[in-house]
Order: sequence, then C-alpha cells, then structure tokens
Amino acid sequence: MNMWFLGTGAGRPSKYRNVTAMALQLPEPNCSWLLFDAGEATQHQIMRTPLKLNKLEFVFITHLHGDHLYGLPGLLSSRSFDGGVTPVRLYGPVGIKAFIDTIFNISATQLDYELIIHEISENETIIYEDERFKVEVGKLEHRVVSFGYRLTEKDQPGRLLVDKLKELGIEAGPLYGKLKQGESVTSPTGMIVHTEDVTGPAHIGRVITVLGDTKPCGNAHRLAVDADLLVHEATFAAGLEEKAHEFGHCTTKEAAETAAKAKAKRLVMTHFSGRYSNEDLLQLEREAALYFEPVTAATDLLHIEIKRALNE
Repeated sequence: MNMWFLGTGAGRPSKYRNVTAMALQLPEPNCSWLLFDAGEATQHQIMRTPLKLNKLEFVFITHLHGDHLYGLPGLLSSRSFDGGVTPVRLYGPVGIKAFIDTIFNISATQLDYELIIHEISENETIIYEDERFKVEVGKLEHRVVSFGYRLTEKDQPGRLLVDKLKELGIEAGPLYGKLKQGESVTSPTGMIVHTEDVTGPAHIGRVITVLGDTKPCGNAHRLAVDADLLVHEATFAAGLEEKAHEFGHCTTKEAAETAAKAKAKRLVMTHFSGRYSNEDLLQLEREAALYFEPVTAATDLLHIEIKRALNE
C-alpha cells in the first residue's frame, strides 16, 4: 500500500501547501485507490502522481468544510473524461448527496459510471466490508459533524512452499489453487495435506487510520489503536491548545499523545495552519517527537509506503 498526501494545509490553499486530500493506493493486481477528502484542486495534485482517475474506487469525506470538499465535483466529473466506467462509492456526512446533486444538476454534469453515495449516520461503526478490507467509522469532535476512518486489510495466507509440495508429490495444477483458497487436499500417496503445512508465514493485514478535523476525543483513540499508519491533523503548534480547541482542532502534542496512547506504529501529521511555512515543519516534528516516534510532518506530494508485516 502507498499513501499520497495531495494537500496538507488547513482552511485555504497557501503558497506552501494545498488543502486537504490523501490517496491510499491498494496492492496489486488491480492497484485501485481510495481518496480521503478532496480539497480544492485535488485533481491537479493527482496529475503530479502516478495515480489514474479511472482507478479511483472509493471516496471518504471526513466533513463538509470547503477545504476538504470543494475539489470533489470537478474530480468526479473529470473521471468520466479519463475513461472511468467502473462504479465509485462515496461516503460522507449527511448533506454530501445534496451537495453533489445540486452542483451536477446546475452544471448539467453527467457521469459515465455509477456513483454510489452513502451518507453516514452518527451511530454507524462499520460502513463497508469485502474480501479485501473493512472500513470502520467514528464521529469526532469538531465544529461540524466530522468523521474518522479506520481501514483494516484482511490477513492473507503466505506463499505456497513449492519445494515442499514437490517433495509430497504435488505438482503445479488444480491442487495448488485449492491450497491457496485454504482447502485441504490429498497427495498422490494418499496423504492429507493442509494449507498451513505447505505455506510460509501469513501476511498480516495493515491498518490505516485517517482522522478528520477534531479535538482530542475517545473515538480518535479507538480508531487509531494499533494502526500501522495514523494520519492525524495538527493544525497548531504545541502550546496553542486553547486556540486549537476553540476551532475544533488539535496541536502537534495532542496528535502525538493520541498516537502514543493508541500504540500506533507510525504517525503522520497534516492539516497545518497557513501560519507555518515548510521550514517550520521540522520544529513541529520535534514537538511531537517528545511524545511519540516515528512522526512525520507531511508536505504536499509526500509518498509513504505502508509495508506488510509477516507473521513470523
């Protein structure tokens, strides 16, 4: 998996960074991707990455403030011009459907694919699940309804141990397929062979948590527990907690404390106030590192690989 930070600023674009958007690229074979928020000019940022709009599969909007939303209608429209024909699932707070429908109706926009819109109720916990991953949601504490998302990848069996299979007299063919699917098979000598006997260590699913704008709260911790990657807003520097809370935000210190309490494996901070230049980010990292490591203050177009752990 790969996470691209398409915009890392708060409120409005600045000369240092664009407004909030993140893309999570899923593994091969299909390499589809998920978008978290879509601030103004998100599709311009996408053109500076290897991501293709026709591979977009899911959009998760954390809340309906413009710096997380204004880039969405244009992006969805452009996807039709980019050969996108497969469905896209859009999740967000109540009001997201009216927003999209109104703009598309007024502009006479027509899509060449199905857009499936799911407005999240505040008591939902699991909003999507398939054979690849599960997506959980939790309401955060902001000036408007704001959600955090937790994507949990399903565990995958390890690689087949081909040499061991050959020793058992099992050659490549249909029996391999059954073993890959977790079925037991019978070898030519009559031995029952179980999947776990002829596979390497299982691939443990990764957990990615992306939090919308929020003050410190219980759901931020719940969604972040044991996350391989926690993306957390850090609008203000440490020491400005009162100002941050007034506007429904966190400081670098509070983002780090959430990561530490949740025992996350890595923290990336984003959504920085326009008062901070890119040169200030090193100091923001240092502040957070007093409470949690490893931590990164994201810059626009930062690319992070989220590696899969092996169950040794």
